[in-house]
Amino acid sequence: MELSSDGADRQNRARVRLAYAARDSGLNYTKSLNYQSPEYEQMSITTETVHAALRQVIDPNTRKDYLATRSVRNIRIDGSDVSLDIELGYPAKSQIDEIRRSVIAGLRTIPGIANVSVHVAPGIVAHTVQRGLKPLPGVKNIIAIASGKGGVGKSTTAVNLALALAQEGATVGLLDADIYGPSQPQMLGLAGRRPESSDGVSMDPLLAHGLQAMSIGFMIDIDSPMVWRGPMVTQALEQLLKQTNWQDVDYLLVDMPPGTGDTQLTLSQKVPVTGAVIVTTPQDIALIDARKGLKMFEKVGIPILGLVENMSIHICAHCGHEEHIFGHGGGEQMCRDYDTEFLGALPLELSIRELTDAGTPTVVGAPDSRAAEIYRTIARRLAVKVAERARDMSARFPNIVVQNT
Repeated sequence: MELSSDGADRQNRARVRLAYAARDSGLNYTKSLNYQSPEYEQMSITTETVHAALRQVIDPNTRKDYLATRSVRNIRIDGSDVSLDIELGYPAKSQIDEIRRSVIAGLRTIPGIANVSVHVAPGIVAHTVQRGLKPLPGVKNIIAIASGKGGVGKSTTAVNLALALAQEGATVGLLDADIYGPSQPQMLGLAGRRPESSDGVSMDPLLAHGLQAMSIGFMIDIDSPMVWRGPMVTQALEQLLKQTNWQDVDYLLVDMPPGTGDTQLTLSQKVPVTGAVIVTTPQDIALIDARKGLKMFEKVGIPILGLVENMSIHICAHCGHEEHIFGHGGGEQMCRDYDTEFLGALPLELSIRELTDAGTPTVVGAPDSRAAEIYRTIARRLAVKVAERARDMSARFPNIVVQNT
């Protein structure tokens, strides 16, 4: 029996409705649409429709969609099948599957789509540094972890952020630049170890918990004071930094000494720094010095990546009572005053001190703890702030040498 044109249209529309129902059930319905109808044409997939769907998917770390961050690569459309790559500018090993699922879910909102394939991987690159300086060989990005004064937990924060970045899949180095009071050998469980040299000139970093580490503390006795004047300290810092064989490091965190003296000035003038992080506690006395540290980096042209508030809150281990021992909201207010990102707040916990003293900082000593998760969240956000900086393009330009002939 031959159908009228109206009957054929009704049949086509019914088949399209069945196809949509099959899609919602997860079945491969596109093979049944072997005809050209207005409904079928509406289901054709283009790069524009893929872009539109991706604009609705927000990266949990950048807080932007993947097109805005230029993370989408290699879109391939084969009929109703779509595949693409997401290249993150930061490490996020613990979130790769979650990100992949969210992108797939966003793409599946496209009418007519069948198979979806999404590959997610980090793509960490070098970013711009101070004018006139080039990135250090073997190191993509140098991040200074600084404080205006001592006693705010800067070294503990530095080692845990370094370990958190490593856990997220980055290759990380940690340089202990506190020449007068090196603490990283103890914190990393490397006390008493000595670096080796294969050529008698450079040194190989020591390895601990997946980190490459270097410190003046590896070369002196634990009880020996460093009675050095400023020029000797700055020279030692340069040697530790430039004569260490860093191996393809994505992020080198520099645990700075407190204050705004010779070491900080040397770092800003001679070391290619991507950005700085200020560590403080909430009370007014610490914030006064933290402001000085922030302004010092601004004056020498090093961008501030953000601020971390340490010892923000104490939670009683027995009753769970929360108390702001050192005040509340000081770090966030400072960030508002200076238009700087508040990277996060860390608790005052006995276990953080105990684990660090034992050479197994919280991120590796208690990886499932609340504090470890806070460190990882701050580390991912810190890496995002680095990724938002302009890329270093110096390696793409040839060296031009003018010779008299």
